[in-house]
Amino acid sequence: MSINEANKKCLEKIQESTAIWSDIRPAKDVVPGMSERTVLHAGPPVAWNQMCGPMRGSIIGACIFEGWASNPEEVAQLAENGELEFDSSHHHHAIGPMSGIITPSMEVNVVTNTVHGIETYATLYMGIGKVLRHGAFDDEVMAKLRWMNYELAPLLRNALHHAGGIDLKNIVTQALQMGDELHNRNKASNALLLTALVQHLISVGEQSEVLKAIDFIDKAGHFILNTVMAGSKGMLDAGAHIKDSTIVTAIARNGYETGIRVSGLGDKWFTAPAPMIDGVYFPGFGPEDANPDMGDSAIAETIGLGSFSMVGAPAVVEYIGGTAQFALETTLKMYEITAGEHETYKLPPINFRGAPLGVDIRKVVETGITPIINTGIACRRPGIGQIGAGLTATPMACFTAALEAFACRKEK
Repeated sequence: MSINEANKKCLEKIQESTAIWSDIRPAKDVVPGMSERTVLHAGPPVAWNQMCGPMRGSIIGACIFEGWASNPEEVAQLAENGELEFDSSHHHHAIGPMSGIITPSMEVNVVTNTVHGIETYATLYMGIGKVLRHGAFDDEVMAKLRWMNYELAPLLRNALHHAGGIDLKNIVTQALQMGDELHNRNKASNALLLTALVQHLISVGEQSEVLKAIDFIDKAGHFILNTVMAGSKGMLDAGAHIKDSTIVTAIARNGYETGIRVSGLGDKWFTAPAPMIDGVYFPGFGPEDANPDMGDSAIAETIGLGSFSMVGAPAVVEYIGGTAQFALETTLKMYEITAGEHETYKLPPINFRGAPLGVDIRKVVETGITPIINTGIACRRPGIGQIGAGLTATPMACFTAALEAFACRKEK
C-alpha cells in the first residue's frame, strides 16, 4: 500500500467514526489495566522525578481523594518508594486535560465509537481556575471533587441511561456553526449538551440536585470538553496502526515533554521538551509563574478542532490573545500540513470548508509548519491552579524523529 493510500484509509476510518457519550462509571470498573494504585496522567510516560509542579499537585489531590495519603509529604513518599503505578492515560484508552490524572475510584465518562467498537474514557470536567487538573488540592478543591464523584456522577449516569446516550459528534458539528472551536471556547456546545441532558435530569433526579447540576454545568462553561476529548481519541484510535500511514493520531503533553503518535508507527511516542505558552494571564500572574505546556487536550487539534478551527471562533482570541485575522491565518496555515478536510466539521467563515484533518508528518517537516495549540496555562507551583491561557506550537523535533523512524521502517 502506498503512503497516500494508507493515509486515505486512515482518514476514512476517522471520519466514519461516531462518539456517543454512553455512560459514567468508576475508572477501576472500565479503564483497562487499572490496578489498586494506578495513577494515569496526561501526555507521554513521565517519571515522578521528572514531573512538573502542577502534575505533582494533581497527584497529591488524587491520592488524598483515594485515601492513600493525607498530606503532600506522604504522597511524595509513596511515589519515591514505587508504591504508585504511573502511566500515560493514552496507554489505557483514556485521556485528560492538563495533568489529566485518573485514579481507580474516580468516575469517568465513557464515550463509544459505535462503528469501530472503541470505548474511551475521561474524568468529569471540574470548571476553570483552581481545580485538580491544574495542580490545586486545597479543601475547596477536594470538596468539589467529592461532590462531583459521589453526587453529580450518579445523577448524570442515570440521566444518560434514560437518554440512551448523547451524540457528541452531532453536537460538535452544530457548535462549529455557532462560534465554538471546541477547545478553549465551548459556549455553544456546552449549551447544546445541557439542552440534551436537562429533560433526562429532570426525569431521574430530585429537584434540588438537578438544579445544582444544571447550575454547575452551565457555569463551568467547558463541561463538555472532557467528553469531546474522549470522543476525539476514540475516532483517532480508529485510524491508528495502519501500516504506511504518516497521519498523527495523538498530540499530548505532560509539562515535561510533548509527544506525538503516528498511525503507521504504532504506539511509539516521539518526544521533545514541552514548550512554554505565549498567553494572556489572570491578574497577579505572569510568564515567570507559568508551567511548560501540559495536557491531552491537543487531541482537539489532532481531530481538526481547537486552533485548527479557530477561524470559526473569533471570540476565542480575546481569551487566548490575538486577532480575528490571526485566527483566519492560523486555520489556513493548518491546511498546509494536513492530508484532508473533515467531511462533517465545517467552518462557515471560509465557505463551509471542512476543518483541516490529518496532520501529516511529511508535510510538517517539508513546510516547517508545526501544529498550533490553544491551551490553558497552569502555575508552575503545585497547589495554585490555572493562571491564564494562550497559544503554543508542537515542537518540530517530534516530527523529524517520527519521519526518520518512518523512513527507517520503510527501508526495512
